[in-house]
Amino acid sequence: QVQLVESGGGLVQPGGSLRLSCAASGSIFGIYDMGWYRQAPGVQRELVARTTSGGSTDYAASVKGRFTISRDNAKNTVYLQMNSLKPEDTAVYYCYADVHVYRTGRNDYWGQGTQVTVSS
Repeated sequence: QVQLVESGGGLVQPGGSLRLSCAASGSIFGIYDMGWYRQAPGVQRELVARTTSGGSTDYAASVKGRFTISRDNAKNTVYLQMNSLKPEDTAVYYCYADVHVYRTGRNDYWGQGTQVTVSS
């Protein structure tokens, strides 16, 4: 019904930048929150950033001031600009969207995950 496709992960040196994108498609009536989680090996998945349909944003303390979340409602796409990356940012990043699907209702959907590795 709804697919989230992520792109933009990769290998970057400490201090570098990456931009993640996540596009939602399918039988979408509307999208409420969109955001990003990450999961490192042996660590519980954690919220990185999220944004509401009205543009309000929320960040994990560990990324505040370095990461910026934004969205294009016309394209059903959310972005995560990551600057000043640190080795501890290394993880698989997952996007999610709280979607109202035609004739079905509201549910959370997840992307397949994209690897971000910060290493020299």
